[in-house]
Amino acid sequence: MASGLTAQPVACPDCDLLQRLPPLPPGAKARCARCGKTLAVQLADPLDRPLALTVTAAIVLIIANTAPLMGLEAAGRQASTTLIGGAYQMWLQGREITAVVVAFCAVIAPTSYVLFMLTVLLAVRRPPAPRWVGELLRWADFMQPWSMSEVMMLGILVALIKIAALARVIPGVGMYAVGALIVLLAALMIAFDPRAVWERVAWADGRSPSAAALGAGAAR
Repeated sequence: MASGLTAQPVACPDCDLLQRLPPLPPGAKARCARCGKTLAVQLADPLDRPLALTVTAAIVLIIANTAPLMGLEAAGRQASTTLIGGAYQMWLQGREITAVVVAFCAVIAPTSYVLFMLTVLLAVRRPPAPRWVGELLRWADFMQPWSMSEVMMLGILVALIKIAALARVIPGVGMYAVGALIVLLAALMIAFDPRAVWERVAWADGRSPSAAALGAGAAR
């Protein structure tokens, strides 16, 4: 790997070799000089595509939390519920811990993750980005593993199979929205490169990332 004025020192997560990453062209990869571990991948569109996916995920998330998830029809009677409505019914039935876990993993965590990502991606449009962007990015990284929409969807499908013989199940718009949200969140994690954000965050001394890198290069 060639070195440059703006090269960034990183430690290989496998062998701990400290080395510098040069600016990478779109589609290029940087590998460890010792073990060959991929250290960085320069995506062709590291900010605009994740922003588009995040905006779409926010719209789908609103639909998933407001539209009926599914309906049941038995003996001439119908009932339907939403995501948060299902957690509320669990609370009323005395299953408070389960209700809180479902509400957090199916509603609060995905919503927080999408909001954090949306704020971060909008704030870095014009570098240098505010220093609080880095903190929001850390919170988004913390919330992402707790966003378990796919686990909830699997539980819904299992429940549908069990009750299909007892009542007529009517899939709601919310269920399709949850499925779309799962795909969008997975695509966002693939398309998003945190390095593209960190490179635009202002340094603590107020300098821009590019100016700080040039100053560090001049000092060497």
